[in-house]
Amino acid sequence: MMGEMRLKKSFVLIGHPVGHSVSPVIHHAAYEQLGIDAAYTVVDCPDEAAVRAQVDALRRGELSGANVTVPWKQLAFELADEIHPTAARVGVANVLARTSSGQVVAYNTDASALAQELVDSVRDAQLSTRDRPCALVLGSGGAARAAVVACQLAKIPEVFVCARRFEGVRPTSTWSEAQPFLALGAQVVAWPDTPYTDLPKVLEKTHLIVQATSAGMKGTQGGSEFVDMFPWQSFRSGVVYDLVYNPPLTPISKHAASLGHHAYGGLGM
Repeated sequence: MMGEMRLKKSFVLIGHPVGHSVSPVIHHAAYEQLGIDAAYTVVDCPDEAAVRAQVDALRRGELSGANVTVPWKQLAFELADEIHPTAARVGVANVLARTSSGQVVAYNTDASALAQELVDSVRDAQLSTRDRPCALVLGSGGAARAAVVACQLAKIPEVFVCARRFEGVRPTSTWSEAQPFLALGAQVVAWPDTPYTDLPKVLEKTHLIVQATSAGMKGTQGGSEFVDMFPWQSFRSGVVYDLVYNPPLTPISKHAASLGHHAYGGLGM
């Protein structure tokens, strides 16, 4: 009698868009190195229904696990059956795993990975942070939340968040998108092209900027527009870490480097 045939493990990346991703190359190289018989594919999920279908497939055991990227990290967190402490702190998930009983567990590996990258980047830049103890995170999505926690794990005393949805014409208390960041202990500041923004003052005491939006990512727009509106003159020599890794340098990180800042892409993370 023939033994039961072992099924090949199947992992996916859930996101939209996903055409820019190099995750299949990274994962297949890891599988080969570790001797794991597995396949990794990207799945473009343009709507919530498509995401739910992938999570259901994971729950049924048709998938072995999933990575989650923009814009579905919040939804992945909400669809999970169990929340690991790493995801609970951030409030979003970038990894979904399945238990032997069929439960989907949400994890977040973004924050810890980024924290180490930030520590290394600031150290390599040999910056004195005594008179500039702050970090600025750009964005309002799941990656931005992970970036806030990463800055906190990196022992940065104050973390500010600035996002396009933060309008200086309204009181901070009315910015519904800001509430998750306030809950994390971050401070919020209005976008630079809105009235009454305090961003220039914040930049004067900032040594690190974390760009946590999709601006400049392959297949998207927004990098050049951001470069033009950002008050670079208020930011002294510092580190600009862009979570986007494809292309290796976005218009934002390229411009930062041209001004003498230490610019890094997100491939290391």
